[in-house]
Amino acid sequence: MALARTRRDSGLNYWPGFVDALSTLVLGIIFLLTVFVVVQFFLSQEVAGKDTALTRLNALVASLTDQLALEKSSKVSIEDDLTRMRASLAGAENERDRLRSAAQAANPDAGAAAAAQSRIGDLGTALDSQKQISARALAQVEVLSQQIEALRRQLAAVQVALDSSEKTGQAAQEKIGELGQRLNVALAQRVQELSRYRSDFFGRLRAILGERPDIQVVGDRFVFQSEVFFDAGQATLRPEGKLQIDKIAGVLGDLEKQIPGDIAWVLRVDGHTDVRPIASSQFPSNWALSSARAISVVQYLMQKGISPQHLVAAGFGEFQPLDTSNAEEAYRKNRRIELKLTER
Repeated sequence: MALARTRRDSGLNYWPGFVDALSTLVLGIIFLLTVFVVVQFFLSQEVAGKDTALTRLNALVASLTDQLALEKSSKVSIEDDLTRMRASLAGAENERDRLRSAAQAANPDAGAAAAAQSRIGDLGTALDSQKQISARALAQVEVLSQQIEALRRQLAAVQVALDSSEKTGQAAQEKIGELGQRLNVALAQRVQELSRYRSDFFGRLRAILGERPDIQVVGDRFVFQSEVFFDAGQATLRPEGKLQIDKIAGVLGDLEKQIPGDIAWVLRVDGHTDVRPIASSQFPSNWALSSARAISVVQYLMQKGISPQHLVAAGFGEFQPLDTSNAEEAYRKNRRIELKLTER
């Protein structure tokens, strides 16, 4: 017993350094994700504000464009009225000149001269009125021209602000994309490094458990044939199975001490059976048997000092087979217990 304990203790000397490196790697990944989320939040807020400003500016541009169109229409209408007034004024001046000429030619006829003179006075009054109206129209045209020019300047300023906002929004989007690319590269590097640590972890645990055909490492899981732990149709751990779990509990207990408390992790114990039905008073279905076996492993690990917060038991019955054939070898493969170290 002393020799076996000495061999097992010597096999665990590598764990503190390994767990420290793995914990540092996980914390680095969490830090990168936190920085990315915070930066993306602020950039998203900035982009959202720019979108709101762009919407307001576009609405203002549309309003100013409508006002400019109305002002231009009013200016054209007034200019048309002014043209008609000038034509009328020219006609009245021509009529006045004609009447004066007629009055001078008909000077001997006092009555005709008086009528012509009266007519000339009326035309002069009408001409003065037309001139006043023309002056007012010209003043309105000048005011409208100034308003149109002011609207054009305002529209140009809004367009400049709109272009600036679009450039700022585009720059923010490019910054978000660049940040995402850099984070993806960093995460890819971290994931590759984490994969190397995990491969090393499984390799060392495999060395501790020994080279046995009934224990396999499949991806990120340890797969044990049920016969390693249990007799057929039973959920009580065999003494040989407890010895294997003792080795796992030693490694897991050391790992539990090294992993920081803010990292949520669990060892998931999955029970599986073959497709052949079981119907006993203790286990009415394969689902009940697979769950009971997973619970037995978890309870034994708890007896060995593993915190129940880091243990999960799950039963899958016959519904996730590794081999779907009806051969005895397929049944043996499908009767298994799987251990997986994963996030909670």
